[in-house]
Amino acid sequence: MAQSEQQPMTVRRFISLLLVYVLMCIAGGTAASGFFAPVVIGINNAAKGLIPSLKSETITMDLTDLPQQSRMYASDGKTVIAQFYDQNRIVVALKDISEPMQKAVVAREDRRFLEHSGIDPQGIARAFIQTYVKGGDTQGGSTLTQQYVKNVLIDQAEEDDDPIAAYHASEETIARKLREMLISVELEKHHSKSEILQGYLNIAQFGTNVYGVETAAQHYFSKSAKDLNLGEAATIAAITKNPASYDPTVHPDTSEKQRNVVLDLMQETGFATAAAVKAAKKVPLKSMLKIKSVAVGCQTAGTAAFFCDYVVHKILNSKSFGKTEAIRKKLLYQGGLKIYTTMNVSAQAAAWDAVTTEVPVKDISGVENVLAAIKPGTGEVLALAQNRYYDATTSADQYSTSINYAVDQVDGGGLGFQMGSTWKPINFAAWLKAGKSANQPLRTYTSYNQGSFPCYHSSNVPWNVTNSEGGTVNPETPLHALNYSHNTTQASMAQIIGLCAIADTATEMGYHNSSEAQSDVHSTMTPTMVIGGGANQASPLTMANVYATIAAGGKECTPIAMTKVIDSDGKNLTVPSAGCHQAISKDVAETTAYAMNLNVTQGIAKAAQLSDGRKTFAKTGTSEKTTLATGGFIPQVSAVDFVGNAENLAILSNLTINGVRKSQWYGADIALPSWKLFMEQYVKKAKIKADNSYGTPNQTMLTTGTGAAKSSSSSSASGTTTKRTN
Repeated sequence: MAQSEQQPMTVRRFISLLLVYVLMCIAGGTAASGFFAPVVIGINNAAKGLIPSLKSETITMDLTDLPQQSRMYASDGKTVIAQFYDQNRIVVALKDISEPMQKAVVAREDRRFLEHSGIDPQGIARAFIQTYVKGGDTQGGSTLTQQYVKNVLIDQAEEDDDPIAAYHASEETIARKLREMLISVELEKHHSKSEILQGYLNIAQFGTNVYGVETAAQHYFSKSAKDLNLGEAATIAAITKNPASYDPTVHPDTSEKQRNVVLDLMQETGFATAAAVKAAKKVPLKSMLKIKSVAVGCQTAGTAAFFCDYVVHKILNSKSFGKTEAIRKKLLYQGGLKIYTTMNVSAQAAAWDAVTTEVPVKDISGVENVLAAIKPGTGEVLALAQNRYYDATTSADQYSTSINYAVDQVDGGGLGFQMGSTWKPINFAAWLKAGKSANQPLRTYTSYNQGSFPCYHSSNVPWNVTNSEGGTVNPETPLHALNYSHNTTQASMAQIIGLCAIADTATEMGYHNSSEAQSDVHSTMTPTMVIGGGANQASPLTMANVYATIAAGGKECTPIAMTKVIDSDGKNLTVPSAGCHQAISKDVAETTAYAMNLNVTQGIAKAAQLSDGRKTFAKTGTSEKTTLATGGFIPQVSAVDFVGNAENLAILSNLTINGVRKSQWYGADIALPSWKLFMEQYVKKAKIKADNSYGTPNQTMLTTGTGAAKSSSSSSASGTTTKRTN
């Protein structure tokens, strides 16, 4: 029977094992006893084989290169709408980190940090003795500088989308540890201890998806890192050893024990007095915690979630933020952006209240109530709301969606809604723009030959159309027809000026279809377009923008969601421009506004009149019993509300909505109250003063027009009746 040999612990053997252990520590851990012999035997060959392939590398100290959270703000520049991150991190300077926090992490991770030059032979020897001589817990020998280097190498590999480099930066090998040592020594030649400590405190992980000490301070204690006291600093410093197991929100008892370990270490190193440590230990960790959520994305934006989603789509769709969508998404989730939006907090709150008051989220009708508001003359979107909860997950129920029905399909919306009679102010503006008089009497009919409409190439198929009360008014002026929302006169106007003139004016005023594939109204125009029907479907935001053009004296602006975006370097990035320009003349705009005000004071939209005698401009509409609509404005805000079933265009007749059943619903029933509730609340909260000077008509446009009128005629062939109610 062979007898095993046990070598005595001679000085020579101790030194050999120590050298082996140094390499083992360099490799990132300990090994089974069977690994010792071959390493001892081959130590010289291993070293010779590894070292020539390694070289010193440059590690950036630019903290803005770290993945950082982006924040989206409301127009007040203070209210945070949402945060976006792959690694939840807020980078701060060392001067903005409390002294106890700085000392706590040094005591915990590398007590000789201020003495060594990147690597710590004493630390490695101490760890070896503790692990192998005394038989204690496994110890490592990495310095704080080495840990910083490791984290940076991993982040750089991920930034470069290089999984192989990321693997090599974290693999447990001698080569990796030697590489870290070489870089650490080189790093300390060119950078101060303060710079390295600052880098480490910003890059280290302090919990599940909590990166950097500032984020940790806000998450665990709802305060800035500069305000952390001794006990709080020790708690955070302890976490990085095992971010999952020492997370105080998950394992508070374990975390408290680890906090006390750090406090003892701080006392041992002279970073804290015995009295201070004793006092800090007496405070239960659970009583210290003031947890602040670190949830990510629009999912956490509450009633502003759909506005948030709109902003995200604007970033992902704009080449101002990168050549590809992948680059733009990376910038949003890692670039530390400060995104200042146009969302007005008061307007958003009023919009949510309006849409959910008139049609509750869980209403049995299942219809959507959607509102969009915009600031005339600027393009600034003030609010977007719909009576649905935002949920972009697979668990979304019937009351939740990630589809933003207030905006176009390309911006995360649906295919839009038919507008009904809310389209008619566009016809009126086109009529005036063509040089016609608002008070010109027109022959009207209940049947029109589709081939008789200029700029519309169709066979001579009859289009039968009546007003909501049946029949027609003959003759009738465009002004009277707008006030009472008559359909037949719209057809007569289109026969005279042509569908192209109307489509051109609509486009100039900011109109386009919601469908991404057929956004140009010219590609979908038919005679039914003039009463808000046919293939033309728009988002509430688009129609709010059209009305904003009227409200701004004919100035059209592309809707914008952001006023400013600042990157982590403090540089202002280019944001999409509103491109404001004079689309229609001020005379056309004000005369159209005058007609819309008459619709409120003398016409069928009297219920839209706002309080305090404020001059109000509005138009209601109903389309084929599938959409209820109201749009309107005052000089300072334009808004449109649509009600309908965006998923399947369900008929709204004989339907119970918000506890009321009607055989026929009209735009004035739900959309108008929603619109008015929003306007009243927002005007009051924003303290918007009444401006009753706008809406003065051009007298020539009211009387003779600016061009010669043409007579109209049409056939009266029979056919299917198309009816739009108002």
